[in-house]
Amino acid sequence: MKKWNLNSWKKLPAKHLPVYQDKEELDLVLSKIKKYPPLVFAGESRSLKKALSEVAEGKAFLLQGGDCAESFAEFHPDNIRDTFKVLLQMSLVLTASASVPVVKVGRIAGQFSKPRSAPTEIKDGKELPSYLGDNINGMEFTEKARIPDAKRLFRAYSQSASTLNLLRAFSQGGFADLRQVHLWNLGFIKDKTKGKYKEIEDKISDALAFMEACGINSDNNRRLRTVNFYTSHEALLLPFEESMTRVDSTTGEYHDTSAHFVWIGDRTRQPDGAHVEFCRGIKNPLGLKCGPTLNPDELVNLCNILNPDNEAGRLTLISRFGADNVEKYLPKLIRVIKKEGLKVIWSCDPMHGNTIKAATGFKTRTFESVLKEVKNFFAVSQAEGSYAGGLHIEMTGQDVTECTGGAQKISENDLSNRYRTHCDPRLNADQALELAFLISEEIKKNSKISNKIIQAAS
Repeated sequence: MKKWNLNSWKKLPAKHLPVYQDKEELDLVLSKIKKYPPLVFAGESRSLKKALSEVAEGKAFLLQGGDCAESFAEFHPDNIRDTFKVLLQMSLVLTASASVPVVKVGRIAGQFSKPRSAPTEIKDGKELPSYLGDNINGMEFTEKARIPDAKRLFRAYSQSASTLNLLRAFSQGGFADLRQVHLWNLGFIKDKTKGKYKEIEDKISDALAFMEACGINSDNNRRLRTVNFYTSHEALLLPFEESMTRVDSTTGEYHDTSAHFVWIGDRTRQPDGAHVEFCRGIKNPLGLKCGPTLNPDELVNLCNILNPDNEAGRLTLISRFGADNVEKYLPKLIRVIKKEGLKVIWSCDPMHGNTIKAATGFKTRTFESVLKEVKNFFAVSQAEGSYAGGLHIEMTGQDVTECTGGAQKISENDLSNRYRTHCDPRLNADQALELAFLISEEIKKNSKISNKIIQAAS
């Protein structure tokens, strides 16, 4: 394999990168960002990789969730807090169901850019470049807004830094204390879901009371008071990712300090492409989106490129086939990974293969399709003797109406009420928490598979 360096990706074809009219301005912006402090640290990424190695071995579960695409307009501490709350609630439900630790990773503090299916879009007969994310161009349908603007990267960096600062405060400053589980509730959660969650709250309170009587409490046990929370985004805008990549002074390794975990999208996973080339050289944990066009031989090739040492926790394969296609495509991929003895995490993205256009014109997803894909993912994994290790969803803590169905019974006619996403539709907090409860049975069955994996490994 050819030697890697920080800009070797520039010699290879790169899909879905914006074309900046002012190249000198882009270079100036990137040169300044290279001098900015890292957003995350190499030691944190190593801690996440260690936690993910437990997932790869069937001893933990990965929960990854957050915005489809973060925006400048929706940047608010309450929105960050509420998304964090829902992820805490979901992880609590999953932990209570499977009795395994949940590794919590947010699609947050850097998830701005999005690949688009078409380079342009047409409205009322007018054609303009597609919106590519707030760190590249504006959502407003005007010629000026749709021109890629390098200066937007400064604001994206600043927003990511502020978001991370708040997340660290929430996760380490007492907000995540298990004695505070009742404070994680959101007002609009439906009674049925809220009642189920209350049962878990009560069980935790009883357990904590027992532990308190034994002299164990969150004052003398940090694990009861804090959580480890990590950030992730798609490594799409390579010029920015390169500018945020630094050499770790303790190891001499390259780490992308824009996030703890980055992934390669289904549209940019070409083995001889720029995105794979960039990611193979950084030491962060990596994700790889796996869609219907990925064949088994190509998957093995990608795994060998991205994880040549077959390191547990390094690579997460994120399946996204669509609810009706899981049984068609996933088994052959699982089989080849098992045959080759590759150490990966299998995670399910039930969002991207289930996007439809409602009769009212809104892009949406049905809750039923999302749930069906997750259940099919677990069923196929169990049938193949593979551990279903993760869930990757687009969600928000806000009371939005972007996906239909669920306990709230959101209809296509309701979508216009609170449709706020800048790109793809997200589950709201009630739907996300409901999903966690509805897949709890699959999580329990899943733990039996993990026990077999652990026994086989020992």
